[in-house]
Amino acid sequence: MTEVHTTAIVSSRAELAADAEVGPYAVIGPEVEIGPGCKIGSHAIIEGPTRLGARNVIHPHAAIGRDPQDRKFRPGETSRLEIGDGNTIREFVTINRGTEDGGGITRVGNNCWLMASVHIAHDCMLGDDVVMANFASLAGHVRVGSHVTMAGFSGAHQFCRIGDYGFVGIYAGITRDVPPYVLVAGQPPRPRGVNVIGLRRHGFTPPQRANIERAYRTLYRKELSRAEATEIIAEAAREQPELAPLAEFLAESGRGLLR
Repeated sequence: MTEVHTTAIVSSRAELAADAEVGPYAVIGPEVEIGPGCKIGSHAIIEGPTRLGARNVIHPHAAIGRDPQDRKFRPGETSRLEIGDGNTIREFVTINRGTEDGGGITRVGNNCWLMASVHIAHDCMLGDDVVMANFASLAGHVRVGSHVTMAGFSGAHQFCRIGDYGFVGIYAGITRDVPPYVLVAGQPPRPRGVNVIGLRRHGFTPPQRANIERAYRTLYRKELSRAEATEIIAEAAREQPELAPLAEFLAESGRGLLR
C-alpha cells in the first residue's frame, strides 16, 4: 500500500504506484504520475502534468513540474514534464514544465544526479547519467546529451547544446554549443581538451580515446574551417564509430561551437 504521510497533500487526480512513498508536508498536484519505488521527501512539491518513472528519489523542498519561468507562458497551455527512472533529485532543485512554443515538454532521462539547487528550465532535454553539481543551471530549450557532467555554478544559455560525455567546469557560462567528448572550463570558458577521465570511466579503450583526441585536434588545433574539420571527422567516423556522435553533432549545431 502507498505510504503517504498524514500531513502530505495528494490530489485525488494524482496517480501513485503501490509502493511509492510521500513524506511529511509534501504536495502532489493533479495530473501527476509517480512510478514504482519512488520516494518523495518532506516539503517537496510536484505539479502536473508530470510523469515520474521508477525508483526516483526526490529530496526535501524540491519543486518539480511547476509553471515555466517564461513571460510568454499563459495558463492553460498544454505542457508537461517527463522524468525517467532512477534519478536522484536533491534539495531545492527546480524543474519546470515545457511551453507550447518550445514543443510542450521538458524531459529528464534516466539515472541523472541533480545536486542541491540545480535549475532546469522549460523545454530542456537531458539524456541519461547526467550529473549537475550544486547551483548548475540550464536556461530554456537547452539540450544536454548523456554522460555529461556540469560542475557547480555552471550554466548554459538558451538553445545551447552539450554533447555526450562533455564536461563543463565550475562557474563556466556556456553560450555556444559544446561538442561531444569536449572539456570546457574557465571564464570565459574555452575548450581545454578531451574529457579523458569521463571516457575512461565509461569504458572507452585507449585506441578509441586516441581517435577522439585526434579528432579534437582536427577541430580545434588545426587551421581548418568548421566545414573542413567536419568533413575530415565524418570520413574518419566510417571506420571509427566512436566519432559518429561528434560528426553528427558538428553537422547539426545551430548556435556555433564554443571556441
